Amino acid sequence: DDDDEEDDDDDENNKDYIRDGFVVDEDDEEEVARKKKRTDELEDSDEDDDDDDDDDDDEASQKKKSRIRRLKDTDLLDDDDLILINEARGEEALSQERVAAREAAAQAAERKKQASIMAQNEDELRKGLFHASDSEGDDEEKAITRKKEKLAARVRATAGTDQFDDDAMDDFIDDDIGDQDDIHASDRATRRINTSGNDNADRGVSEAQLAEASDIFGTDYLEFMGGQQDTHADEEDEYDEFDDFGDGKKRKKFKERGVGVDLTLDSDDAESDEESDDDDDDELFGSDVDEADGDGRQRVEALKLRREKRKLAKAEKKRQAMLKKTERRKAKLRRAFEPVQLVENFCTDRDDEIRMKDAPERFHEWTTPFHGAQPGEDVGDEEEEQATWIMGRIPEIASEFFSPPPKPSVTDVTDAMDMSEQESPEAMEARQSAILNSIMQALRFMHKEQLEPEFIRKYRVDVVTSLAVRNNLHRIMDEDAEWERMTKTRSKTEVLLGKVTTEAEGQEAMGAEEQNIIRLSGELQDAQGRLDESLKEEERIKGEIDGIDSTATKGDDDDDDDELFGKDDDEEDDAAKEAKSAQKLNLESHLKTIQILIQERAERVAGLATSLKASQAINATSLISQSAAIQTTKKICYSNLWNSGDYRQYLSSLTDHRHIMDVYGYLNLLKEGNNSILNKNALQNGESERKKRSRRFDRDYYRTCVSEGLRGICYQFVLAPFRAGIKLEDNMTLANGFSYERALPGDNSDGENGLSDPRRWIPPVVTTSSPTDFASDKVGSGELVLLSSTQGNEAELEHPELKDPLRGCRYVAAMELAYEPRIRRHMRTIFKAHAVMSTRPTSKGMNNIDAFHEYYGFHLIRSKPIKDHFPMDENESENKKFGLSYSERKEVDEEMNRRERLSCLQFLSILKAERAGEITVSVHMPLLENFNPLWYKEEEDASRSREAQDLNPMMEKLERVYLPPDGDMDESNEWNEERRKILRLALTNFLLPQFEAECRRDLREASTKIGIAAAAENLRTMAMEGPYRPSHLLGENRFLVPTGDLPIVGVCCASDPKEATYLASTTEQGELGDHIAIPSGTRIDDPKMSEKVITFLIQARPSVVVVGTGGGLASRLLTRKLGDLVTQATERWNNRFVQAQDEDDEDFETRIRDYAHEDDDEEPWKCNVDLVEDNVAQLFGRSVRGKKEFVDMAVNLKCAIATARHAKNPLSELAYTWSVASDAGVFGTELLFLNIHPLQQLLPKPLLLRQYERVLCNAVAEVGVDINAACTYDHIHGMLSFVPGLGPRKAASLKQTIIRIGGVVASRRALLQKRLMGPIVYNNAVAFLRIRETDQLANQLLHPLDDTRLHPDVYHRNNWAVKIAVDALELGDGAGGEGGSDKESIAITALRDVMQDSHDQVKRLFDATKAEWEIAYGPSFNVSAWDPRVSVPTDSWRDKVEELDLETFAKMIEQSGLGKWLSHLIMIKWEFRLPFEDPRKPMEPLSGERLFRLLTGETDQSLCPGKEVTGKVVRNGDFGSRIKIEGEIPAFVPLRNLSDENVESADDFVTVGSVVTAVVTEVKKDHMCVDLSLRMEDFRKLPSAWERPQSLPALDMNFDRAAAMRIEKEKSDKREKHLESLQLSTRTKIGDDDQKDSDGSQPRRRTGRVTRRACAHPAFRNAKNDEVNKELRDGGEGMVGEALLRPSSDQNDALALHWMLKPGCIKIIRVEEEDKDTDASIGNVLKIKNEAYGSIDELLGRYIAPLNDRLEEVNHHRKFLDMLEDDLDQKLKDMKKANPAGIHYFVCWNEEHPGYISLRFIMSNTPRHHNIALHPEGFMWGHTNFPSLDH
Repeated sequence: DDDDEEDDDDDENNKDYIRDGFVVDEDDEEEVARKKKRTDELEDSDEDDDDDDDDDDDEASQKKKSRIRRLKDTDLLDDDDLILINEARGEEALSQERVAAREAAAQAAERKKQASIMAQNEDELRKGLFHASDSEGDDEEKAITRKKEKLAARVRATAGTDQFDDDAMDDFIDDDIGDQDDIHASDRATRRINTSGNDNADRGVSEAQLAEASDIFGTDYLEFMGGQQDTHADEEDEYDEFDDFGDGKKRKKFKERGVGVDLTLDSDDAESDEESDDDDDDELFGSDVDEADGDGRQRVEALKLRREKRKLAKAEKKRQAMLKKTERRKAKLRRAFEPVQLVENFCTDRDDEIRMKDAPERFHEWTTPFHGAQPGEDVGDEEEEQATWIMGRIPEIASEFFSPPPKPSVTDVTDAMDMSEQESPEAMEARQSAILNSIMQALRFMHKEQLEPEFIRKYRVDVVTSLAVRNNLHRIMDEDAEWERMTKTRSKTEVLLGKVTTEAEGQEAMGAEEQNIIRLSGELQDAQGRLDESLKEEERIKGEIDGIDSTATKGDDDDDDDELFGKDDDEEDDAAKEAKSAQKLNLESHLKTIQILIQERAERVAGLATSLKASQAINATSLISQSAAIQTTKKICYSNLWNSGDYRQYLSSLTDHRHIMDVYGYLNLLKEGNNSILNKNALQNGESERKKRSRRFDRDYYRTCVSEGLRGICYQFVLAPFRAGIKLEDNMTLANGFSYERALPGDNSDGENGLSDPRRWIPPVVTTSSPTDFASDKVGSGELVLLSSTQGNEAELEHPELKDPLRGCRYVAAMELAYEPRIRRHMRTIFKAHAVMSTRPTSKGMNNIDAFHEYYGFHLIRSKPIKDHFPMDENESENKKFGLSYSERKEVDEEMNRRERLSCLQFLSILKAERAGEITVSVHMPLLENFNPLWYKEEEDASRSREAQDLNPMMEKLERVYLPPDGDMDESNEWNEERRKILRLALTNFLLPQFEAECRRDLREASTKIGIAAAAENLRTMAMEGPYRPSHLLGENRFLVPTGDLPIVGVCCASDPKEATYLASTTEQGELGDHIAIPSGTRIDDPKMSEKVITFLIQARPSVVVVGTGGGLASRLLTRKLGDLVTQATERWNNRFVQAQDEDDEDFETRIRDYAHEDDDEEPWKCNVDLVEDNVAQLFGRSVRGKKEFVDMAVNLKCAIATARHAKNPLSELAYTWSVASDAGVFGTELLFLNIHPLQQLLPKPLLLRQYERVLCNAVAEVGVDINAACTYDHIHGMLSFVPGLGPRKAASLKQTIIRIGGVVASRRALLQKRLMGPIVYNNAVAFLRIRETDQLANQLLHPLDDTRLHPDVYHRNNWAVKIAVDALELGDGAGGEGGSDKESIAITALRDVMQDSHDQVKRLFDATKAEWEIAYGPSFNVSAWDPRVSVPTDSWRDKVEELDLETFAKMIEQSGLGKWLSHLIMIKWEFRLPFEDPRKPMEPLSGERLFRLLTGETDQSLCPGKEVTGKVVRNGDFGSRIKIEGEIPAFVPLRNLSDENVESADDFVTVGSVVTAVVTEVKKDHMCVDLSLRMEDFRKLPSAWERPQSLPALDMNFDRAAAMRIEKEKSDKREKHLESLQLSTRTKIGDDDQKDSDGSQPRRRTGRVTRRACAHPAFRNAKNDEVNKELRDGGEGMVGEALLRPSSDQNDALALHWMLKPGCIKIIRVEEEDKDTDASIGNVLKIKNEAYGSIDELLGRYIAPLNDRLEEVNHHRKFLDMLEDDLDQKLKDMKKANPAGIHYFVCWNEEHPGYISLRFIMSNTPRHHNIALHPEGFMWGHTNFPSLDH
């Protein structure tokens, strides 16, 4: 950092320090003390805002003294300065001569300056320079004053100049705005003046936050800041400190407004200002910069270096001052507002960080590092490997990668062939390479260029060419993070492998001394023997040489005699001499070699002897430690557990996180075992046990066994686990299987020809005859210890397993085998291929689940393969697709995806049922063939028993690699049985339980992923629903006549009879215009009310009146009545100037005067009424957003406003819903309250919200955002958050800034010119922001392409759009070039002309297509379905743009080195034709099943044929009875269905007002009616016999229908018997005459005894108190909120209602019965206190359901703690002790009184409490009822 470098420089320069930007030596201690004192005073003055003039004078004089000392330091350069200068100049160190010359020159300069100044000390120097009347100081100060005045004049002259961006803007926009230098200079001058007057203008994020907080919270800004003016004065003083010469140069970098991020470097003018500063310094110090000598240049460079230091000091001091001020302001902000308010309004430090960074806000949390190549580098192997990995994990991309594209020329004959044969290998390789390159380029765009996925998807099509890649960019981001996670895990595992290997090798090395002595002794003996042999050979050779020499001497003597006697030489003697001479030479050469060898062997012997003596000495002193190390090495069994080289190779090949974690888990297991061995040895040696982190308790027995040495014993008869894993992997992956000659790293030394010893790959052979004898020998020798049981519940001490000495050995071998990574990997594969899932109902589910239940079909699934929930295996998929065409392959993929989707959604429903306590789920291996038809009734689930499961597929694979290859020989049978025990133990105790748990997690994760995708798709459907299109526009095509902004009236029909119904009119922008209320109890067709509504409608004159469906069926009736009123209103308005026949002149004139104030609209007013879904509007009416925007308005009025807004723009309302943050700062939580998907409550909220955000981002990118409207209206502002590059915080900051600069933006270019965005954010966002015409921009010329999807790169940075328009109009090259305003206006005119021509062409094509259709098929043309992009062939276009060859133009651009832009050019053509067309289809009218569901709240699951319902007879007619069932749904019972007998009149069987229970026979959704039946035949019909609705999920193929039918039959028989018994028990005896009625019939009598009730309601139990409580408690969490009724035990006219608040806590409520028919019947009126209920269902719906709502509110309240009262009191005491000033409070459950909560608080020292009762209408405190807990 710069600060660190500055500190280093200070240390090197003799501890110089900086004061006011000057370097001062520490020569004079007194001067140092004075300077420190002044420094402290200056700091105090900064804090206290002290502006004393005397302090300023002292400071000024001190600065002048510092300048003089600086002059001295500049002239007298030391060696350090010279070194620094030469380093800066790139020169070498000065020679001694140059140093001497430099010193002489410095002395001469010093004498010259002393003579010119004529001062002897500092006082005289100060007086002479600054206080003498005739000194230079006065002249200098006058000059400075003149400079200031000159600068001010120049600023005043240029104050009106517009502000433009700095040089960084040139990279984005090439604009012709004249002399940039003058404008930049005036811009900076203006900013300096503005800053000096108000430093808050562009100060940074803290100031913007404070202003925003003041606007949001309504706090007086000046009072809140508490002296802000003083702060500005302080800042001016700070700048004065650094502006000694009066220039006031506060140079500003290019910053975002309110963002505070630097975007470019200082401009050239700023550099010239710095140079003028330097010139002033030079004049002050008298430096002659033009001096030609070397010493002058050195002084100049030294001066520059010191200036840099001063500049750094100034910047650091300024930064520290700003940090202090920012902290003070933030502290004031925190004291003024609650933390939640700061989070909601983006006033936290995290919000600051996001706003300040010029990067997309959604990338703030994406911190995944980039693994690709840097710009300019080639693609690396890792990057390509990552792209391939990502491709394989995303099915859509993998399908595109492996499946060839369709070929249009394929005929029916070739279509049946494999399409891969039609694509050449080169073409396939190029296509696949393009897909991988698209992935890599997408990652580079996101990492390096910070481009959001939506931007890449639209504007980088030419680079990211793969459609599948563009459609899955967010998935690529997620997989990029997974890749990083996987690689980190692999690195972590490699580190652990190295650590475990190093520790094991270290133990081997410690215990190797004895073996080393033996080895050295043997080597020494061998070396000595070889040395002796060499010595003997030397003696022999020497002897031979001596013999030759002696023979040669004798021959010489004979020659002398011959010469003496005169004899001639014989030729044979000469040949013999030559042979002996040659032999001697050979012997001498060999002797030299032998002597060299003797020397080497002697050195070898000496070295070995020395090593042997050293080893013997070490061994003599460390026998104990070596013995321990040998024992440790023996127990660790390093060579039997892992091969380091092999595992490193295996790790490098893994790309699955789970497989890597298998290796990590195995190594961790081994490490735990090794540590247990070391710890035991340490304890035996008297050492303390090594401290380790907490260990897993389930491995205690394993650690004990390993520490006792059982690992070393077990591997004496079993195969090493890692070798078994290698064999298994080769058998399953290689065509030829495993080869026993395979060698591992380190194995080659024992094999021949580089092959391994085959005996390593088979279990060791035990010489002992049997395992029993082997164990006895080991026990006798003390090596084997009999350990206790691993199971804590084994009470059978006589069990033979407990007496088996080898049990611990088998446990160790089984556990290590089960954790071996290759074994786990391939056993997991086999398990997933064969595993199945089964479900069975619980006792609760047996009673509740029938054919109409939500969970029917999920409770009796038997052995469903789990592989249906996952993508098909690659090999299986390829086999299934082999020989198929492209279309057939695509159908196979779609079918597999559909199967996977349905299975995963089904599993989510199963999880929901399991969570409710209705069913149990088990994942297991297939069961053996012993099927029991009553399997669902078995007490012990067979699927959980290992004996009942078929484990052969796994056992066969393991036995093949774990047992000897020769099979079961007689002598090995017993040992193989021991090995089989190990395999079965590994499967049943370790592998299968872990695989089952893993499989459940995998199923849940896969189902969660599918569920999130399904919910996101539903949200996308909602978001891409277009605005409501009125009926009078349905005859026009939306591409020609867009819907536009229309006035709409929204209606909210009250669902509560106590509330009013509201009509609210909204303007074209969605703002509230006027409203009218229809009070409760008032009919809209009342004459007075009708007239008010008509008058309201005429004043508003909406294009449509939309009625929300939240009012139920009443909304439908209200819609009809409003339709009549709208018809009257439109007729009255359209005929306002037409006098009616029965209207006299006076009345007509009065009516004319009444309409005189209305706008005179020539077009007739058209309006229609329709129903729309209002779920989003109902949420707004009850949300925080509604309270903030409409503070004092009724909820229904806010819902009416939101209904109109939703009809205008559904997407903006969804985005508005997202804009509210929770207390934790999480956005979008309101969306979770919308019923987007029926299973969304089971999905993780963070993942679901992340996917929702992506969907909304995609929808907003498709539709675009009007930036001016979004910054003006709050309900539209939410869309701005989803623009690429922006987010909630940046969008809020952008809105605040635009409001401060005038409220509108006139062009996209202004976003950068006015510093509203940084370059990166601008590049991401600008193409999705629309600049549309508004009233504020009426007088400005708007660029036509600013309201298109075109990026400014194609019409500002590059003038390609203009060139295309000019070329299309054939205006010539000069019209579209760069130049002045005339050419720009010509270009804009050309653009408008071309766009108008293209629009006319669209209209012509529509008319032609319509005419052609009507000629052929008549007037049946679908106007709304015509889409020019789809419905018009390419050769039909005749507009001027179509005549241009854009592909050639794109090639020319690419050849010029500007990149690929073809997609942009095509986009230009279509934007000319359809500028920013809305891709959303208009809102579809509600009808059929959807309308029925919205109005009634019923679905096919809740209301279907065969279901029993209860209703009240409202009218009897000639054809049957009219009934209102629950939910006020109209129903009808035809005469034929009133009874099994012949029916003449409905009055004979039912009476008006009576309550009946009937069976649904048909649901007529189009008529909003239900047909019922009272026939006993229909009642006795089994539920499964009724037709199942098609909309419900189909029953699974593995569903046991026979078992379901059996259960239904049992329930039906039980019900019939129960009713018969009740009828018999309730019959009255025929007795006295006074007991008979007048008609002679026997009356019903009451006995007054407590009896069982004749009630078949599912919530009723004829049971005792303890039995009902037990049933509720046994249900656990699933029964919380449930209620059961039973007969009261002390009164015959009362019931007891058991309601479970939480597990184990049950509240019993007394229910009085009235109007009972018999003792065994339920009273027709049920009363709790004074509240009456007509049935059990009504009691549960009106009493228990609201109580459950209160219960939910309590459990999720921020102050609720599920603690005991005493524990909570202690917590309050602790909090009070920690914070005595606070008043702390919480709520918890009352332990003594169920159904009450205890509000506990502490004010002084003693906790106090109040009891609050839960009530259906709220919370009862004393006699006061509160609607919510917060109230």
